[in-house]
Amino acid sequence: MDLHALEQFLVVARLEHLSRAAGELRVAQPSLSRTIARLESEVGAPLFDRAGRLRLNESGRIFRDHVERSLGELAAGRRTAVEAAREGVGGVRLASETFLTITGPLAAYKDAHTDVDVELHQMPAADMHRALRAREIDLCVASQPIPGDGLDSVHLYDEPVWLAAPHGHRLASRAFVGVEELREEPFVISRRGHWQRRLLDRLFAGHDLTPRIVCEGDEPAALAGLVSAGIGLTLIPAMARGSGISAPAAWIGIDDPACRRTLTLHRAADSRLSTAARLMHTTLATWPWNTTGNEQPSIQPQR
Repeated sequence: MDLHALEQFLVVARLEHLSRAAGELRVAQPSLSRTIARLESEVGAPLFDRAGRLRLNESGRIFRDHVERSLGELAAGRRTAVEAAREGVGGVRLASETFLTITGPLAAYKDAHTDVDVELHQMPAADMHRALRAREIDLCVASQPIPGDGLDSVHLYDEPVWLAAPHGHRLASRAFVGVEELREEPFVISRRGHWQRRLLDRLFAGHDLTPRIVCEGDEPAALAGLVSAGIGLTLIPAMARGSGISAPAAWIGIDDPACRRTLTLHRAADSRLSTAARLMHTTLATWPWNTTGNEQPSIQPQR
């Protein structure tokens, strides 16, 4: 089978839409349709249901999983061969929902391993399992559970998540509030899929409520600024209190034991990590996550 055709199949399988896939791949849609038809002929089974909207069928899902693993192994093999030829440590590809969480260990890692290329990918937790399985990334740090098996996971840190409100807000002087007290409050929060948004939705759903969201965004600093401006409330992890993005606001506890964030480091269980990736895994797994302030513990170069 043609590798290029398999790569195109993965895009169609992900989008389940020929014209959007053709646009992303920058190929003509009729050409892409012929490629998929030839591939189905080679496989010996239809991979998509075409009644109405294009849908990946059960055979297609099984085939997709094998293709992702196969192409991932080929890419890993190329990287390993280059690493061996250069007699170096290689590079590392790390994914996270937000990089603010991992700036401390990243800075220490680069200080200790200046010759290593670090490639960062920002993605929601829902995409991380597929990316690990396809060998698009080596490691990921998630703030929420990642569905799927075949992962080696290390617990990094567990912390409370606070409610941030503007000074002068009716709740600003409270130490704790209940979720039901927030039913009419406006929220500025991250987009769907991000851990803060999923946590907010879960907290409200646990009380048969729906949060009133007045702004969705991807910039933590901007959301904190909107809170200070009185636009709404938001959820902020305890770690952010020591960061430079925490705008002036009142920090209030939410009286719910589920209002916490758990950081977890993941890798594919059957992956062969480069030396650089193994060093990054060690750095993240041993980092003193509960350290407060701006000090960065030093780590020594390892080989």
